[in-house]
Amino acid sequence: MRIGFSPGRRSCSTSRDGDSGLDRRSAVQTLVGHPILSWSLGGVLVALDVAAIAVLLYRGRGVERTLAWLFAILAFPGVGSLGYFAVANPRVRRVTRRKRAAHRAVVGSCPVEAAPTETAGGIMTLVERATDLPSTRGNRVDVLVEDDLAFQLVEETLESARCSIWAEYYLIRRDETGRRFLELLAARVQDGIHVRLLYDSVGSLGLDRDRLCSQAAGGCVAFHPVNPFRRRWAVHLRNHRKLIVVDGKTAFTGGMNIGDEYSGRARRRGSLHFKDTHLRLEGPCVQHLEEVFREDWLFASGEELGASKPSPSPCAENTARVAVVPSGPDQERNASHLVYFAAIARAQNSVRLTSPYFVPDESMLLALITAALRGVDVRILVPEKPDAALVGPASRSYFAVLLRGGVRIFEYLPAMLHAKTLVVDDILSIVGSANLDIRSFRLNFELGALVEDRVTAGVLSQRFDRDLKDSREVVLADVEAWSVVRRIGTGAARLLSPLL
Repeated sequence: MRIGFSPGRRSCSTSRDGDSGLDRRSAVQTLVGHPILSWSLGGVLVALDVAAIAVLLYRGRGVERTLAWLFAILAFPGVGSLGYFAVANPRVRRVTRRKRAAHRAVVGSCPVEAAPTETAGGIMTLVERATDLPSTRGNRVDVLVEDDLAFQLVEETLESARCSIWAEYYLIRRDETGRRFLELLAARVQDGIHVRLLYDSVGSLGLDRDRLCSQAAGGCVAFHPVNPFRRRWAVHLRNHRKLIVVDGKTAFTGGMNIGDEYSGRARRRGSLHFKDTHLRLEGPCVQHLEEVFREDWLFASGEELGASKPSPSPCAENTARVAVVPSGPDQERNASHLVYFAAIARAQNSVRLTSPYFVPDESMLLALITAALRGVDVRILVPEKPDAALVGPASRSYFAVLLRGGVRIFEYLPAMLHAKTLVVDDILSIVGSANLDIRSFRLNFELGALVEDRVTAGVLSQRFDRDLKDSREVVLADVEAWSVVRRIGTGAARLLSPLL
């Protein structure tokens, strides 16, 4: 064939290229619009939605949560179902079985004498039955309410370690505080200290794992690595615990992660900083905190750690009674949820609740409102501006019903309030990692300490009262004056709250 290049005519090569481009586009359009392909794609989406709805109804994880996911699946065919399988449902039972197996392998290996009497309205008994960890007396509890002091004490305790340092954190930042913490662990390894570090793979997602493990040395394991090809992958189940155990004698737990916003360095720079609460613990309860770490380490790494030497016997000078409260989706009934509900329900005089992410379920709403209607002075402290955009509107969607029930609500102004505390009747306290939200009570692995001690409760109550001076009280008239747009926004956020 002769190829012509005469003026006014396209060359054959040009014509063929243009035709091939048109042919390709036409083929794609024809393929996409082909009835068989369209029906096949529609059938796959329908099958996926039906499967997701069937699993959703079979699992029955609460009416609000079920309805929210049902709405998402029906409103967004295919996308909602994939979101459900990826975020809400996959492998909970598998994780549950493995976590319980780890728990059975560890619990009871370090028996501690239980407190002989019950004076906290059955709540200590409740914790024991929910966690298999009895409460103990003769513990020393130091409330750390200043971030600089908290991290100074942590560093001093790590430097004084003689045998072991076991640390478990949701978040370790790549900042000065994080580097200092890891370098200190590495130095202690060089001194011959047995170091183990467990971190959450999502909370500490920005960390270089190889560098992290080389800095931490000793042993370093990620909880649920984010890898869909792993057999035990589950992106929605996170280890939100904060725990350090040193030599089996001293422990730290509470709400503080490892980062500049927690240590005070961010505040000194004038950037976003968190106001938080932590505990330093000594006494028999430390062995139970050690058991929690050993269980989590066994679950995440497969390595079974030996128990430390028994902690000192209960001391007469240390009168605090402590129950360690680990909770998570591996429990038949979430221990943190049960303890918060029971503590508020038994209150006679006062309830002082601090929560940075306040998204209560129906049972917690009823507990708070019922206590207020019984004449209990119920006060809730939340941040004015949470660091998660959707949490603020979702929290405020509950304000009207709480205020009408007699609950008083305050918004903390100077900083991001990150403490998770509860004080009841100036004797019973809870400090830990669990927020009063649906995620903490259903999906996260959390850890807290239930303390029966007037001194500890007094310190926390005084801190709460001081924080109220830097807060703005929310009154019903202000909430009722919200604009239509704001009401719609908070309502939409509340609709999504079971998914948070």
